Amino acid sequence: MPLERNPLFAEETPDPLLRNFTRRFAVSLVFTIPLFVLAMAHMVPGLAHVHWLDSEVARFAQFLLSLPVVLWCGAPLWKAGFQSIRRLSPNMFTLVLIGVGAAWIFSVVAVFAPGEKPALYFEAAAVITVLVLLGQILELRAREKTAGAIKSLLALSPKTARLIDAGTERDIPLTEVKPGDLLRVRPGEKIPVDGILAEGSSSIDESMLTGEAFPVEKNTGAQVTGGTLNTTGSFVMRAEHTGSETVLARIIALVSESQRSRAPVQNLADKVSAWFVPAVLGISLLTFAAWMVFDQNLPLALTNAVSVLIIACPCALGLATPMSVMVGMGRGASLGILFRNAAVMQNLARLDILAVDKTGTLTEGKPRLVRCVPAGGFGEDELLTAAASLESASEHPLARAVVNAATDRKLAPKPPSNVQTKTSLGITGTVDGRTVAVGKIEFLQNLGIPCPTLPESNATALAVGIEGRFAGFLEVADSIKSSTPEAIHELRAMGVRLVLLTGDHPRVANAVATPLGIDEVHANITPEEKHRLVAGLKSPGRIVGMAGDGINDAPALAAADVGIAMGSGTDIAIESAGVTLVKGDLRAITRAVKLSRAMMRNIRQNLAFAFAYNALGIPLAATGLLHPMIAALAMSLSSVSVITNALRLRSVRL
Repeated sequence: MPLERNPLFAEETPDPLLRNFTRRFAVSLVFTIPLFVLAMAHMVPGLAHVHWLDSEVARFAQFLLSLPVVLWCGAPLWKAGFQSIRRLSPNMFTLVLIGVGAAWIFSVVAVFAPGEKPALYFEAAAVITVLVLLGQILELRAREKTAGAIKSLLALSPKTARLIDAGTERDIPLTEVKPGDLLRVRPGEKIPVDGILAEGSSSIDESMLTGEAFPVEKNTGAQVTGGTLNTTGSFVMRAEHTGSETVLARIIALVSESQRSRAPVQNLADKVSAWFVPAVLGISLLTFAAWMVFDQNLPLALTNAVSVLIIACPCALGLATPMSVMVGMGRGASLGILFRNAAVMQNLARLDILAVDKTGTLTEGKPRLVRCVPAGGFGEDELLTAAASLESASEHPLARAVVNAATDRKLAPKPPSNVQTKTSLGITGTVDGRTVAVGKIEFLQNLGIPCPTLPESNATALAVGIEGRFAGFLEVADSIKSSTPEAIHELRAMGVRLVLLTGDHPRVANAVATPLGIDEVHANITPEEKHRLVAGLKSPGRIVGMAGDGINDAPALAAADVGIAMGSGTDIAIESAGVTLVKGDLRAITRAVKLSRAMMRNIRQNLAFAFAYNALGIPLAATGLLHPMIAALAMSLSSVSVITNALRLRSVRL
């Protein structure tokens, strides 16, 4: 359970809080070592009868040596303890405050009170302070390691960009780049912001986004992403997204936000802590009372009561969940899997049903025109030109396939007007003075345009109407991603039931589902129907996921327990989802599920260890079998054990 960190220092290196604790720890060691030697010297053979070790001078020296350790080095711990009492929210610092405070104050009274001189516990108070500080340092260092994913991402962004301005080139700070600026990117340089390649060509290393080791060829018009590496040619790009709008900035923000989030399982630890600390205080008082009644030894009663307080510090309990969450989130980010928050990971670990969109999820999402079937009275070029002109106003993958086909045939699409889109159904508008409609057969029929039966094909057929007449079909095909069969096999092996949801024709949907072994298929459905189907799959105790990449998938993504967006998809799909797969590869879903399950398993291990540690340690301390210093050491080691176990997530096989 770490002390609170000033958010203003969140991105500073080195961490000022860690630096502050390290300095206090070093000073505490300087004073605690001679204090410990002085207090324990009488236990060394040959020194047991040295009278000055019990003299007033020696006792006063112990007091002086303990002052800087308890009052300055331990000041942040006492401050946190007093705050917990003031807020009526007891935690580990409450126990440290009471335990160490009781031992130190008893010793101060013993030094200055007249009469009998009882045993002193200055060394116990100092050693406990040293060990608690050590535990805080180890935890802060572990948290710095878990933040490595964010630091690595920050390091990907260059500090400057080379601006082309009025025929000259000059370097400017990245913060001054604006959308529309032309930027020169030379071989070996990182791309400064998101944009479009305006001139030239190159091979881009996009491994930081996709994990793929091989560079991707980029030509004029291709999208380029800030933080990726230009490996070969020099090119000019036009900036589109800058600052916090870039893909890299959004990834950093999402990872940072998710690492600060809480998993619902953390509520268990919170509920336990709510009664745990008061219960420990009660056990400590009972221990003190019992030893006074049966042994009538005040120093021994106090020692055992303090041991109970120290051994019960719920450090491990407080660390059990957040450490695993932070490490799991960082590991996911390094794999191109971005979780919106910890609750999403907890839900994904229990995934039962995964509904998947077809285009862009199971398939490449890059359909191409395979056949043009004009109706009587229309030619292929006329049909394709009219459709491409209207579809140029749409960003749908099928629309881009039509436009690209027209470009390949060197046809000249004309600008459309009065464009109206009906999501997942079709589009209408005016092209060169004629009304044009493109979409599903049902869409054209609702417009009063009779259409013949679809031609026999496994491709998606777009019906085209011109001036109220059926003008023909455009058949567009989209191939299954090479990674999809492996991903489907792994998901099925993990016990996940798969459901295909698509707005495409049943024949096309089945052509994709059958070779993949997906039996449950819902085709020819609207976004509203997708949303309703996903909501209908949900039931108590069953977790439903939805994977998609388009605007039409956004309602279903929001309706699912876990929405999974392909990073290659639209912004609205990504904003509606709880998980974003940067690469857009379905295999990343299997890795995300495995990582989530590993994280939850890790949390359960940490919680079990924390509970077992306290269940064993408190009785030992209450019965006098643990000295406060040994209890403090055991407390620190329990935190280290939880941290070490959480860090194993960085190397878990996925």
